Amino acid sequence: MIVTLDGPAGAGKSSAARALAARLGWCYLDTGAMYRSVTLMALEQGIPLDDAPRVADLVERTVIEFRDGRVLADGRDVSTEIRTDRITQATRAVADAADVRAAMKRVQRRMAEGLDVVTEGRDQGSEVFPDAELKVFLTASAEERARRRLAEELERGRASSLEQVQESQARRDEGDRTRPVGAMRPAADAVLLETDGMSREEVIDRLAALIAARLAERGSS
Repeated sequence: MIVTLDGPAGAGKSSAARALAARLGWCYLDTGAMYRSVTLMALEQGIPLDDAPRVADLVERTVIEFRDGRVLADGRDVSTEIRTDRITQATRAVADAADVRAAMKRVQRRMAEGLDVVTEGRDQGSEVFPDAELKVFLTASAEERARRRLAEELERGRASSLEQVQESQARRDEGDRTRPVGAMRPAADAVLLETDGMSREEVIDRLAALIAARLAERGSS
């Protein structure tokens, strides 16, 4: 079974997807980490990030794995490196390239083949896995998402303010909605889950209940 979680930044989809997969004993597909890993590898190999065909070829050649909360690229733990500001800034150009997204779509589908998977991103339900049995668009109000993001920034020791986070978030939301490829949008048959006022455990419980209901439907059909 494939479960997709899409939604805007700060909605909590990454932590929710990771925790849900751990609870169920399923595979977790962190698509953002995949784009970051390929960006890192391209920079290290001297491949221009605007050379979409070469970066797309790198996507096909790079073995990305998720093990015990770590991200491995060709067997190397890149979990920390891909979260640096340098990679964060560079990844947008890679993720906006149509050739790269097409290659990543193929790789993600191969990785999920025959497995129970929780995958999250912007276009997992709308583009990558249109036949997924459960698609969820996880969101929250702009104010709630900004408060969560600020808490994360402060926890990482980064000085910021709610106003700065809100401005940055608004720019990212607009960019994600208007991207030429892989734009953020809920699939037509996605379940909309507003998480304002919900704890992470409550979100996980709700997602687990949705999965149980779909499995029950499968069993009765």
